[in-house]
Amino acid sequence: MRVTITKAAKLKPQPDDSGLGFGSIFTDHMFNMDYNPEKGWHNPRIEPYASIEMDPATMVLHYGQAIFEGLKAFRTDSGNIYLFRPKDNFKRFNRSAHALCIPEFDEDFVLDALKQLLIIEKDWIPKASGTSLYIRPTIIAMDPFLGVRASHTYRFFIILSPVGAYYPEGFNPVKIWATKKHVRAVRGGLGEAKTSGNYAASLYAGEEAHKHGYTQVLWLDGIHRQYIEEVGSMNIFFVINDEIITPMLNGSILPGITRNSVIALAKMWNLKVSERQISIDEVINTHSSGKLQEIFGSGTAAVISPVGELKYGDKVITINNGKVGPMANKFFNAITDIQYGKTEDTMEWIEPVSEI
Repeated sequence: MRVTITKAAKLKPQPDDSGLGFGSIFTDHMFNMDYNPEKGWHNPRIEPYASIEMDPATMVLHYGQAIFEGLKAFRTDSGNIYLFRPKDNFKRFNRSAHALCIPEFDEDFVLDALKQLLIIEKDWIPKASGTSLYIRPTIIAMDPFLGVRASHTYRFFIILSPVGAYYPEGFNPVKIWATKKHVRAVRGGLGEAKTSGNYAASLYAGEEAHKHGYTQVLWLDGIHRQYIEEVGSMNIFFVINDEIITPMLNGSILPGITRNSVIALAKMWNLKVSERQISIDEVINTHSSGKLQEIFGSGTAAVISPVGELKYGDKVITINNGKVGPMANKFFNAITDIQYGKTEDTMEWIEPVSEI
């Protein structure tokens, strides 16, 4: 297949890098591709950013058969454009497709199409420190049909958004709230897939957290309501007695690309790192004994997000005096230095897009 390109007749005004938020501004062009059983994935095209026309009976609107990814493009000081671990994102995207009965796609072809889109939109990649171009590949079910089954037709699209910090706090500690009442996912469900329903399931508890002054929800397992899984839009790490601990992947936790990057760096630095069950009681008890040193989240949007306060039931604990800890700072600097081309990429995580 060859990607056809149609340029926009009129370009949008580009925002000032200094005022960028997250996910509210979109570039001039997008990638689209369609699927049907006769042709498979076909008609790949880059065209002006536009609405997608849907029948009111389109299946994604009724049954939620949708998956997406999140990755970023970075501009280096020398003007080069880099992607961070895009092949891992597209591998995970295909795993999500399999879990939701969506036809898998050619990962190499889509990566090449993304690069073509980024070259067209290169002027949208911000230059200011800490900014990037957020990339949102998505697949949605397109059959106009009311009935519970997998769709026969699909739309694959990629949209781009210049972004600054994900959280208003920036790289400063956030406050998280562990909910006893709500669960996000259970084993045997779709917790490990990046699908829209998982995020819909998080909204109610997220609103409750915000009402109480907390940034994100810390999710516990759906059976025992004791074992920590992930936090909001991120995976979670604990530093206890100099050991870095993150919940093991068990089928209900999203296998984060940044999570994997943190673990790989920790092992390279010969730090003690464990993937295992960790209960909320263990976290509270290790705080009481003085062994809990840090908590931080990891994800594409925020990279590393230090946690300064955790609430569970009537207990509120402050971590590292509410300040950014040395481990969170070390991982944040190491990952962002690789992403922005400030240090050698010994892990082979960088995918060059172009050299300007």
